[in-house]
Amino acid sequence: MESKAYDYIIVGAGAGGCVLANRLTEDRDVSVLLLEAGGPDNSMYMQMPLGWRQIWRGPKYNWNYLSEPEPYADGRRLMTPRGKTLGGSTSINGMLYLRGHPADYDQWRQMGNEGWSYADVLPYFKQAEDSWRGETKYHGKGGPIGVSQVNVKGLHYDAFMDSFRAAGFPITDDINGEENEGFTRVDFTAKHGKRTSAARAYLHPAMHRQNLTVETWALAHRVIVEDGRATGVEYSREGEGKFVATAKREVILAGGAYNSPHLLLLSGIGPGAEIAAHGIKPIHELKGVGKNLQEHIITFVQFATKEAITFQNSLRWDKAAFSVIQWVLSQKGVMANQPLTALGFVKTRPELDRPDLEIFCNPVRLDADVWFPGIKAALPHAFEACPSILHPHSRGEVTLASADPAQNAKILFNFLQADEDRRAMREGIRMVRRMYAQSPLAEMLTGELKPGVNVQSDDELDAYLRESIDLGHHPAGTCAMGTNAEAVVDPQLRVHGIKGLRVVDASVMPLVIGGHTNAPTIMIAEKAADMIRGRSPLPAAEL
Repeated sequence: MESKAYDYIIVGAGAGGCVLANRLTEDRDVSVLLLEAGGPDNSMYMQMPLGWRQIWRGPKYNWNYLSEPEPYADGRRLMTPRGKTLGGSTSINGMLYLRGHPADYDQWRQMGNEGWSYADVLPYFKQAEDSWRGETKYHGKGGPIGVSQVNVKGLHYDAFMDSFRAAGFPITDDINGEENEGFTRVDFTAKHGKRTSAARAYLHPAMHRQNLTVETWALAHRVIVEDGRATGVEYSREGEGKFVATAKREVILAGGAYNSPHLLLLSGIGPGAEIAAHGIKPIHELKGVGKNLQEHIITFVQFATKEAITFQNSLRWDKAAFSVIQWVLSQKGVMANQPLTALGFVKTRPELDRPDLEIFCNPVRLDADVWFPGIKAALPHAFEACPSILHPHSRGEVTLASADPAQNAKILFNFLQADEDRRAMREGIRMVRRMYAQSPLAEMLTGELKPGVNVQSDDELDAYLRESIDLGHHPAGTCAMGTNAEAVVDPQLRVHGIKGLRVVDASVMPLVIGGHTNAPTIMIAEKAADMIRGRSPLPAAEL
């Protein structure tokens, strides 16, 4: 069995792994092996901001996981996409740049996680960012991750905002700044018309370094633990052979909220009885591994428009083809943008200390696609709003399906298990209805298509939620950071009870943040890099 030695082995080249591969190899005397189970990020559509819909469908760049039948959602199995490539999900996602509320991070600190308050993490957000806003109290300039603002020309921005204002909702210029509540124009992770994935921002600039080795199509089988210390990783390449890489300093898991707990379980680390049931020898009891799975729940409210005024006009085949050519030649135009008019963070109850609901406001129906006159008709024009819970109370889990590392883990979300989640989602639909009933939006619409005007009572809305809910693609919490009995890693992201083993990805979030997980995971990895390198943390922000 072939074996090579490195200082650090990183498993997973997503947001966390790409950041770490770059930062750790800044020290020239440090050797790093980065293992990625997917392939290279070499699709043109990955760089094209609006091209994500092409690669999202998989299976070449998307794992296309399926949840277990959801007991509170009519037994449906939900498509659970994750990036299968360098950059992980940052290479295929919708690119929205949303950090969450400051109170989210303060709550992490209040749970016993020293060094993770908002004042502690803000400097790392800024270090990672190259914002169109420039250097400010809340934003960074010159960092690896380019952040641009969505171009709302032709997306009916003023009509949407005037209606939301008339419905009594605040408007904010910067949801990631001082005003964290209200509706806003959206920032997304692109620069000069190209996506800035974690791979493009962090990994590719470091690929030339002699002390960095990157292996794609490399599936980790288990972490090797000897005498209570992680000493290496066993893996296969392209489904063949077995290799062992030895870690002289640390093994770092960065596979995300599904794959990091899966690898721990395959390695015998987690709930012992569950592990033993699959014929794997338990080596360390950690009952929180794979538990505490949190995801943002999303549903859909759709309104027919009186006229053909939606973004679907840009999807006629000849216009779409022209836009692709325009992007290839200049990185400008429709394909360099995201068709999202606005989004808002709002409270479903006034006494809440922070927003508990996100509402996406789309200038097109989400099932719209390229259409061909006379061959494939366009769908009827519609606007679509998507309420999404930011702080779910329901909890799911990631568990083993078998001892075979090539078999996906079992993912169960338990969406809508909690009464409070159902209440908030019902209120979200009702809020959207009030918003879109205001002028000038009201005059642009002919009626409600989803869930439909006849769906009004709590029971009727609950039935619609069970049949319609989807996930927000922000899984977190399955290797939770903390100091209690359920925690998997400590505030230094070290796995409790195993030396030389850390987890650095969204799975360490004890509570999923009230935003999107791309930017926060990059922040976590920036901060973890200082921890691993023995550096003092960046000075806390003065707020």
